[in-house]
Amino acid sequence: MDYNTQRPQLKISEYGRTIQQMIDYACTIENREERTKAAHTLVAIMGNMYPQFKDISDFRHKLWDHLAIMSDFKLDIDWPYPLPDIKLLKEKPEKIPYSEGKIKYRHYGQIIQRILNDVSNIEEAEKKEVLIEQMANQMKRSYMTWKKENISDDIIFKELEILTKGGVGIPEGLKLNDFREVLVQNKPNNPKQASKASSKKRSSRRKK
Repeated sequence: MDYNTQRPQLKISEYGRTIQQMIDYACTIENREERTKAAHTLVAIMGNMYPQFKDISDFRHKLWDHLAIMSDFKLDIDWPYPLPDIKLLKEKPEKIPYSEGKIKYRHYGQIIQRILNDVSNIEEAEKKEVLIEQMANQMKRSYMTWKKENISDDIIFKELEILTKGGVGIPEGLKLNDFREVLVQNKPNNPKQASKASSKKRSSRRKK
């Protein structure tokens, strides 16, 4: 048996092994003019595989770059575009550093925590109260979406004060939204209810 794992690794797997084999063959053509014609044919075939990108301005240029890469820069032809820099292709990307920000409550995330830090520094009382109410409601929605369970307003207020290190006061008489629809959306379908619904549909079809 001939397995893909036993074959040479594809340089750009999106085009498949057949295109790679055709490119490998084109590299063996002795006549330069014939090699160039074969390269143009290959680029046309590669472009037809992704017609949705044909209107992009540099799409054809990218196809020729891909041809050069897949031929391992061994295809000696009259290239219509400058060849990509081999050194840049071989360079490894820089490592992305891990985020150093610590999240006290993962179900709220860093964005809510950062916004609450900014809210703490607002001096205008009326504006601050409006933002506190909005953020508390968002915290409740995030909690119910993540945990898939209800939560009391008092717990939200307590965690809000913890996140802001006491930098905000909860407006007197503040009542948060219910957000029951979050639990309904996340609730798994009941098999019995689904069975009843399907039987009703079948019976209604028979009557018709």
